[in-house]
Amino acid sequence: MVNKMSSIKILAIESSCDETSAAVIEDGKLLSNIIATQIDIHALYGGVVPEIASRSHLEAISSVVDSALNESGYTLEDMSAIAVTKGPGLVGALLIGVSYAKALAMASGKPIIGVNHMAGHISANFLLGAKPPFICLVVSGGHTMIVRVDDYTSFTVLGSTRDDAAGEAFDKVARVMGLAYPGGAKLDKLADLGDEYSIDLPKAMLKEDNYDFSFSGMKSAVLNYLNKAKMKGEEVNKENLCASFRRSVVDILVTKLEKAAKAEGLNTIAVCGGVACNSLLRKELKALADRNGYELFIPDNVLCSDNAGMIAAQAYHMYKNGDFSDLKLNAVASLELCQ
Repeated sequence: MVNKMSSIKILAIESSCDETSAAVIEDGKLLSNIIATQIDIHALYGGVVPEIASRSHLEAISSVVDSALNESGYTLEDMSAIAVTKGPGLVGALLIGVSYAKALAMASGKPIIGVNHMAGHISANFLLGAKPPFICLVVSGGHTMIVRVDDYTSFTVLGSTRDDAAGEAFDKVARVMGLAYPGGAKLDKLADLGDEYSIDLPKAMLKEDNYDFSFSGMKSAVLNYLNKAKMKGEEVNKENLCASFRRSVVDILVTKLEKAAKAEGLNTIAVCGGVACNSLLRKELKALADRNGYELFIPDNVLCSDNAGMIAAQAYHMYKNGDFSDLKLNAVASLELCQ
């Protein structure tokens, strides 16, 4: 048993978009994961407003950090390091978290660890016991990638989207259909009521000999379908359209993931990111694992959405590698996974 005095304890902060979150991890075990969401605020505008997000982070961050420490049973002085998301994300939102973390590190004399947000998403699977190497499908509002997880802090991007991310496509389609923010979740629920094979939508790059994605054409196809129906005075069955669109996107994601897993010769697959909350995707990933005998890791919905627990998970392994930042750490809005 690890002596608590010598264990690795890290306070992590996440503020890349519209969730203010703080978490504490001890030797790889998550002790707390506090999340203050801004969904109700941004719902008034139909999407995230960067300036409002930054102000909301500023208002919430102190209490969120205090709550995470209190729930863990430790104090700031007990921490081995302070970790924070440095990018990618909204630059103003990121700066709130980075500035706060740097202030804590300076005041406490603790080292600081700048964490890549996408590496954090992947690391949510480490909390479930996933061990490299494995293939991970990263699907969020801003990114869609297939990644070979070579080690806990080493990743190889095998393929990525050439335009819209899957989550972005879900949200944009939901918006043109008049669904309230957050659109992706609303579309998923409506799709459960429809016939997913009733409307033929394109499945871009499905047969391409690579692991890349393209979702902008599918989004345009839905828009064209809606415009044609409007010009003809026809009523659109939203349930069927949502179900058909969801089916097309999920088929592409799962097909590409299966191809990558077989080509890489790996029998463990994982998923992460906000779109991993999609009910059909989770169902099809389980079916994929069953028919191939793969070990599958799917974090629960809280760990799939933006949260500091996943940042803490990555920071824990970075700490063990001695991968620290300094107080010149800055936010990088367009940070790449392997940068």
